[in-house]
Amino acid sequence: MKFTTAFMVSRSDIKLPPVMTIQRIKTTPYSDQLPGTSGLRHKVTTFKQPRYLENFIQSIFDTLGDCNGKILVVGGDGRYYNRTAIQVILKMAAANNFARVLVGQAGILSTPAVSALIRKYSTDGGIILSASHNPGGPTGDFGVKFNNDNGSPAPENLTRSIFARSLEIDRYLISDGPDIDLDQLGETSLENMTVAVIDPVSDYAELMSHLFDFPQIKALFNSGLFSMCFDAMHAVTGPYAVEILEHQLGAQSGTVINAEPLEDFGGGHPDPNLTHARLLVDLMNSGQGAPDFGAASDGDGDRNMILGHNIFVSPSDSLAIMAANAHLIQGYKSGLAGIARSMPTSMAVDRVAEALGIHCYETPTGWKFFGNLLDQRLITLCGEESFGTGSDHIREKDGLWAVLFWLNLIAVRQQSVREIVDQHWARFGRNYYQRHDYENLDKTIAETLMEELRANLAELAGQRFGERQLSQCDDFSYTDPVDHSRSEHQGIRLLFTDGARIVLRLSGTGTEGATLRIYVEHFEPDPTRHHLDPGDVLAPLFAIVNQVTGLEQRFGRTGPDVIT
Repeated sequence: MKFTTAFMVSRSDIKLPPVMTIQRIKTTPYSDQLPGTSGLRHKVTTFKQPRYLENFIQSIFDTLGDCNGKILVVGGDGRYYNRTAIQVILKMAAANNFARVLVGQAGILSTPAVSALIRKYSTDGGIILSASHNPGGPTGDFGVKFNNDNGSPAPENLTRSIFARSLEIDRYLISDGPDIDLDQLGETSLENMTVAVIDPVSDYAELMSHLFDFPQIKALFNSGLFSMCFDAMHAVTGPYAVEILEHQLGAQSGTVINAEPLEDFGGGHPDPNLTHARLLVDLMNSGQGAPDFGAASDGDGDRNMILGHNIFVSPSDSLAIMAANAHLIQGYKSGLAGIARSMPTSMAVDRVAEALGIHCYETPTGWKFFGNLLDQRLITLCGEESFGTGSDHIREKDGLWAVLFWLNLIAVRQQSVREIVDQHWARFGRNYYQRHDYENLDKTIAETLMEELRANLAELAGQRFGERQLSQCDDFSYTDPVDHSRSEHQGIRLLFTDGARIVLRLSGTGTEGATLRIYVEHFEPDPTRHHLDPGDVLAPLFAIVNQVTGLEQRFGRTGPDVIT
């Protein structure tokens, strides 16, 4: 028998599909895998410990139950260890019988985009790899967060179950298949699971085009009378902002600065506030020739900062202004069902809700507390003082969405940021407001401070401090109006008879020591007093904080690390 050359092929030249097996790896628990306000966050070095990431991911999968046939979204903000973690998660998802995983190209997906994808494609949840606004790099922070099938961060009952499972886990499942090419769009098989590498921007951009009047915003940019600067802080929002602002809306090339996501965020701190976004702040305050509008977003794209020429719009004021003007925006022209704010957020939006005749809910800090209210259509807008605002379009706060809202508002009203803010204060009054952050404190001392203050709340009520008198002192608790779950110890409130407030709480988003956040607020109805320096107006309230807590003496600090 004679063979043609077409069949004369050595076995060594035949490329057979790799033989993959599912491995069952023995493990022992770690004791520190309790998710905080926004998932599990630690230093990269902690996550790189043997079996650490695997233990937590398997704990999530075990808590979800039978994963056979389920669909998952996976992506992150591009920080160091993002790609490595995604490969581990994909192989573990395959071993746990997931049917399909959607993963962003290059491993990139903003937190708002993950929520949008979960909702659009009806997946069974998503895993977000990010430590949000915390620094990145090999010595920086890393985080893992699970979002529910409605796109919302996992509620407390689920995170408690994940933690409980992490304390007893004795094995994890993982495929020994090859790594997936995250840079190539398309579908690949891993075990019996399909991995779809998708464009991280397109679905999100399409959603934004339905909410906002893109032609109207484009006309604003094309007028030649308006300019802006968006600082992506070398974080995840860069590709989204370039595509939407520059390519689709016609903003001048270079409008988005620091647009390339970097593993260490270019050595910066991707937190869009007056301290860490100094380049943008200085540009907006640079005098004649400064942009008309400035904005920034954080590591994973869920926070925003809004600036005008020589004016910073506090997140609390931004939420209130959005609520008061929502009827002017395409996606919200039918009105608002209600509004919600986190307890430490200023009460500026409460006054708007009252004027609109709708309810304003006060929740603990953490976006997960808005999920039930949104799902039951009790609210349309929600926000936190920590530079986060959002709406019912997804179940996360959304940095670029807030920027587009402001752009659309400017295009409709044909006014500057300052004019919009001044007219809002003239109508509703001004809530002077600041947050002081004391970072990397001794955790034991910080917890002792809070425990002692909590124990003395009854004695504080009724005390006078100069012209001010305390009317109520409590440790804020919240009962969810939908599922009736109870959340205790959500922050200490000192409420004064003149409406002023002091709030103290320990943050759950840091990875080193303790961060004490102090919030103070004073309402000023008199328009002639709306342009005073917030630091001067609020200094007496911060003096009361030190008098009540002995903060400076306890920690040897003369002032906060960050003021916003």
